[in-house]
Amino acid sequence: MAVCNSRQKGLVIEAVAADSAASRAGIKPSERLLKINNKPVKDIIDYSYLAADDQLVLDIAGIAGDCRQLVLELQPGESAGLSFLPPVPRQCGNNCLFCFVHQLPKGLRKSLYIKDEDYRLSFLHGTYVTLSNLKPAELRRIIKLRLSPLYVSVHTTDPLLREKLLGRQGIPPILEQLRSLAAARIQMHCQIVLCPGLNDGIALEQTVADLAELYPSIQSLAVVPLGLTAHREKLPQLTAVNRQYAANLLDKWLGQMRKLNRRLGEPFLQLADEFFIKAGYPFPPLREYAELPQWENGVGMVAWFLKDAARVIKRAKSLPQLSATVLTGCSAAAVVQQFVDQLNDKTGAKISLLPVVNHLFGEMVTVTGLVSGKDIVHAFKDKKFDAPLLVPSVMLKDDENIFIDNMSVEQLKQELNTDVRIFEASPSGFYKALTAIKR
Repeated sequence: MAVCNSRQKGLVIEAVAADSAASRAGIKPSERLLKINNKPVKDIIDYSYLAADDQLVLDIAGIAGDCRQLVLELQPGESAGLSFLPPVPRQCGNNCLFCFVHQLPKGLRKSLYIKDEDYRLSFLHGTYVTLSNLKPAELRRIIKLRLSPLYVSVHTTDPLLREKLLGRQGIPPILEQLRSLAAARIQMHCQIVLCPGLNDGIALEQTVADLAELYPSIQSLAVVPLGLTAHREKLPQLTAVNRQYAANLLDKWLGQMRKLNRRLGEPFLQLADEFFIKAGYPFPPLREYAELPQWENGVGMVAWFLKDAARVIKRAKSLPQLSATVLTGCSAAAVVQQFVDQLNDKTGAKISLLPVVNHLFGEMVTVTGLVSGKDIVHAFKDKKFDAPLLVPSVMLKDDENIFIDNMSVEQLKQELNTDVRIFEASPSGFYKALTAIKR
């Protein structure tokens, strides 16, 4: 066996699926995949692109540094069975005026302090990137490999204003980049983080018009409010979106949004739920959000929640002996309270809702997903429990029972001395958790 070239890093294999082609070929975790069909594998994007054939010739580096070449014969639609360690995110070179990472308090999960700007993660996981750090060779790679869809933070198409917002000069013109991607039929979803007094008004009108010209390559455009915490020491002064601003925005843009979307034939432009919550305006019907492409941006969540809640109320059974307390963030409180009241009326249960005030980030941060364990404890200070406490899963890290401040669910149970149950964050998930309590 030949000794591998140490400069060929390849991809570290994290796991090999049982009874897969890779397993049958003797590939083991912690070994490295160097090449596929004699082409170097630099990252998981290369793997996804090169591993699409039915016959794969793999160059594998063993743990001891030995090399071997294996041939995998795959059935149509069968994968090799390899999974890899996630890529180390490329760091963001911007200094955005509204960057949420800059506003984080100490003591959170380490991953939250990473400012990533990686087109690979945009393609793989739907994270937003500005493309301001994108090199010409990387743009060509996106086009060559047809990495689609991508999620792009535009904010504004005005070059000078965009440099101000991103806190960086000499960045590539975003419209040129988007046009190149559109010409290559790369699909995109874009966002505008709206900063009052900066990229609203005429700038917003121009940005929406510019991006609408690239439909259908740009499939959706979300306008979302900036997020401000109480930890902005030595950071630029920015204006928060308040009730009046949100109402003025909706008064101006709801009609324009619907007119534009009718012209394009699809719900292209979408406004964040938070604008409707702050203004106290009724939410658009679910059909105005298409297939919810901006879900992770908080766009269309309430419309979907209301529809799911209606389904739950329709099929809910009697639960007269049941009592429980459910948590939420403050922004969703009115919508969730309406559902809880209807569920109590239909089932006879005694469910109480507790909106948790966010002291960790500051009271301006009201979303459910940023509620900390310590703030939950604070909300229940000196209270005694005689019913289970139901916590929506969105408050916890994916696949781990820890809150954003690193408090575990087990620690919360000990702090409150009560039964704590996690439920999938939806009306259906909540009802399922309730019926489990009954049993």
